[in-house]
Amino acid sequence: MEGSSDKRLGKMEKDMFHIIHKVPSGDGPFVKAKQAQLVEKDLEGAVVWFWKAINEGDRVDSALKDMAVVMKQLDRADEAIEAIKSFRGRCSKQAQNSLDNVLLDLYKKSGEVDEQIALLKHKLRLIYEGEAFNGKPTKKARSHGKKFDVSIKQETSRLLGNLGWAYIQKTNYMAAEMVYKKAQAIDPDTNKACNLALCLIKQARFDDACSVLEDVLQGRLPGSDDPRSRTRAEELLSEMGSRWRPPLLPDGPVLDMDTDLVDGLERLMNDD
Repeated sequence: MEGSSDKRLGKMEKDMFHIIHKVPSGDGPFVKAKQAQLVEKDLEGAVVWFWKAINEGDRVDSALKDMAVVMKQLDRADEAIEAIKSFRGRCSKQAQNSLDNVLLDLYKKSGEVDEQIALLKHKLRLIYEGEAFNGKPTKKARSHGKKFDVSIKQETSRLLGNLGWAYIQKTNYMAAEMVYKKAQAIDPDTNKACNLALCLIKQARFDDACSVLEDVLQGRLPGSDDPRSRTRAEELLSEMGSRWRPPLLPDGPVLDMDTDLVDGLERLMNDD
């Protein structure tokens, strides 16, 4: 009986170890990679084990994604990009969206703006063709340890916002303006509004920029209570200096999301 109790106690301790450290059970290379990453904090060693897991076909979906994330932490973004491009063919269809998201982060880390734009257009094209979210209307996302549902509408606006920012990095402010307007018509928020105002300022269209920033400062947009957005809006107004004056025109109508997508998104996919 004592031996049986010891075994049960040992199993409980082992289970608690996996729960506390969020390490999966087992003794394969993927588990060893996660233990090196999460418990031993040996990121270089984790990469070695992740490679072994990929080569042996052990949880390849997670191994490739997690290895790329670790490589980014090690400032090996270029290697991570090549790894995903080379081995994503071994991963399931369900893993491709997650791999694309990791690739976007890696492209940002490496300053590869053209690649960001191409990938964002690809992801938008999947939405336009009805192939996003693996055919489901929503997907699960996680932020600050909490899970929540993301709709196609929200994802489209988010991707357009990222595309707009990439165009800003290319100083293509006209393209960025078009994309941010489309994003705001679908799912508006103060962050994208401030970026749209920046595009307009860069084109010396100060009255239009003021109108956008007034929406932020007057609390007309979701997120207007965020002090960071208000501060940024005030800073952008200050940059315009004496050329600023309050907008006199009334607010314009919000475009219908479906019509906007159908009429404009396909053209966006084909234009730089």
